[in-house]
Amino acid sequence: MNALLQVIGALPWVLLVALIAWAISSWRRNAGLVDIFWSLFVVTAATWYYLGSDEPTPRAQLVLALAFLWALRLAAHLTQRNWNAPEDHRYQAIRARNEPGFQWKSLYLVFGLQAVLALVVATSLQAAIAAPQPWNLQLLDYVGAALVLCGVLIESIADAQLAAFRSNSTNSGRVLDGGLWRYTRHPNYFGEFCVWWGFFVVALAAGGWWSLVSPLLMSVLLLRVSGVTLLEKDIGARRPDYARYIARTNAFFPGLPKTQ
Repeated sequence: MNALLQVIGALPWVLLVALIAWAISSWRRNAGLVDIFWSLFVVTAATWYYLGSDEPTPRAQLVLALAFLWALRLAAHLTQRNWNAPEDHRYQAIRARNEPGFQWKSLYLVFGLQAVLALVVATSLQAAIAAPQPWNLQLLDYVGAALVLCGVLIESIADAQLAAFRSNSTNSGRVLDGGLWRYTRHPNYFGEFCVWWGFFVVALAAGGWWSLVSPLLMSVLLLRVSGVTLLEKDIGARRPDYARYIARTNAFFPGLPKTQ
């Protein structure tokens, strides 16, 4: 099946999950809960591509398993962190700009937009899952899968370290600069970066070079849109020690701390 037709076919299912996410978030009055569902939008598309394959290849099975591993871990982590938390300040700002009627506007401003972005990001999954050839796994498949697993592991460790740090009341107002956070200010985002470049490497093994849009879009989102840039926009005002942390620690790609 043509790749574009498969993406169009996946759209209603992803939008259905987005509608369910919007209903739950409206009930909770917390648009930030969309973050919990982001990975589920992606894996919904991946499942559609897999079910639409005439005879799934070992590559398709590998990619779908990796996608579910990534998605369920991320959704579980964000559910534990965000379900009972106040609405994230990023979404509070969006809400303030779009009142009155933000509840309805969020259906397309937040949830619809996130669903479309998820479909674009999932193009590397489509390229890998739907490709009929080569049938057997290639070296690039193993390299890409290893990169995805490394990314998931980095994310998991970074999230666990941050959760443990925040659970200690003596760390209130302080900056986590140990563990993976010693080498990059955003190891969780770097892990996500590795995941999507890993999926692209697998897609490349299947001839899906055109799905380069997937890791490029994710890289832009992580570095310039909803990730590093947005998170650090006002964090210095909330945490005075963060300026010193910035001075000695790489923003994204890991590296040894700078001497001061």
